[in-house]
Amino acid sequence: MGFLAIMNAYTMRISLSIAITEMVNKSHGATEEDGGVCPIDESANPDDFTGGEFDWDEELQGIILSSFYWGYVITHIPGGMLAEKFGGKWTLSLGILSTAFFTLITPWAVELGGSTALIVIRVMMGLGEGTTFPALSALMATWIPAKERSKLGSLVFGGGQVGTILGNLLSGVLLHNIEGWSSVFYFFGGLGVLWFVIFTLLCYSDPESHPFISEKEKAYLKQELGTLERDRTLPPTPWRYILTSVPMMALVCAQIGHDWGFFIMVTDLPKYMSDVLRFSIKDNGLYSSLPYLVMWIVSLSTGVLSDWLITSGRMTITFGRKLFTTIASIGPACFIVGASYAGCEKAVVVMLFTFAMGLMGTFYPGMKVNPLDLSPNYAGTLMAITNGIGAITGIIAPYVVGVMTPNHTLEEWRIVFWISFAIFNVTNLAYIIWASGEVQPWNTPHLMNKSVEAGESIDVPANAKKSVQSLEAIKQ
Repeated sequence: MGFLAIMNAYTMRISLSIAITEMVNKSHGATEEDGGVCPIDESANPDDFTGGEFDWDEELQGIILSSFYWGYVITHIPGGMLAEKFGGKWTLSLGILSTAFFTLITPWAVELGGSTALIVIRVMMGLGEGTTFPALSALMATWIPAKERSKLGSLVFGGGQVGTILGNLLSGVLLHNIEGWSSVFYFFGGLGVLWFVIFTLLCYSDPESHPFISEKEKAYLKQELGTLERDRTLPPTPWRYILTSVPMMALVCAQIGHDWGFFIMVTDLPKYMSDVLRFSIKDNGLYSSLPYLVMWIVSLSTGVLSDWLITSGRMTITFGRKLFTTIASIGPACFIVGASYAGCEKAVVVMLFTFAMGLMGTFYPGMKVNPLDLSPNYAGTLMAITNGIGAITGIIAPYVVGVMTPNHTLEEWRIVFWISFAIFNVTNLAYIIWASGEVQPWNTPHLMNKSVEAGESIDVPANAKKSVQSLEAIKQ
């Protein structure tokens, strides 16, 4: 259900990226004659390249596509704190439900208020969806043992790739077969509501509150996690320690690199496919989704590989996180730049984008599950901070692309991809130098997960040591 939560969140988030290619009039910009865009295939329907009724320039489209993240950034930290305090179930489910509601009313709002109304709706969607990752991290910290985090974390977070696949693919099919663009929002909004109903009936915030859990599973989780319920006496979030933690800052850097590249691809790859490569709307949905299919497969397979390498002692958690994050940074950086030099060789371009996004899948057993390593007790807040700061790139990236590609030519897009190349590599370098896979001292040491790497010592603050000693004295 966590996987399906992220899947639904992403279908609702990115469906506009395909739909906007059919909402906006395409009569402006570069032409085949000046070499700025690729020629249209002879077998294609010319009507696929005329667009819709709205005369929004590239800069305004960039603002529309980025507006979701204005709201998305705001609710991350509140969402993480609420999930830790009251449990992840309702923090997650109500956030998805509100996003689904605003998705459903998008066509009505656009017809009523045009681009301004669409921006407002997207901000409201972002506010609802901002709780998703923090709430899921809090849920996973109470349900998933340390030795299964790479595998199950990759599975859950892999919903983002599957959501992007389905969002692109089904949007293309709906737009191709149903007149008008409204069907996209009705379809994905409806799926979000359906998920909410099923999730609230089946899922619970922690093992102790689950009425159907077996005694065998309880015993296993008790052994692995040390507890079956959230610690309702958890001390206040140690903000000073978190915000001055070097591994935490390294994680934020890696998140910025991941999100910049990912948001460029998620929000703007369909526009590149449509405006530059001149794919039809149906082909656009298909080829825009293909890279994420490979990314999903890679994230799942490398999640299993990472867990095996760590539990078998072939590598430490810290080295594993750094290795897979590096693969996910350097590989995509090189392939997206290569795609910009492939010109109008459509098969080659799609192949290079597919390789780029495929390798980005190793982010999930890398830095994406790292908040659970650093602090199981405050995983929701850590995910809120990293994902929230990273999501700022979702505000900046689409706007930068809109400003830098006013004529949507190959040369303009090439500069965009070189900027992404630099951001990938700089942020990854910071992660390599300063990242850690060890539980940090500010995770209230007496509650630490006992499954942390065996034999590795952790510096415990003096006041925490005294607390533990006092507890032992009382027991005696």
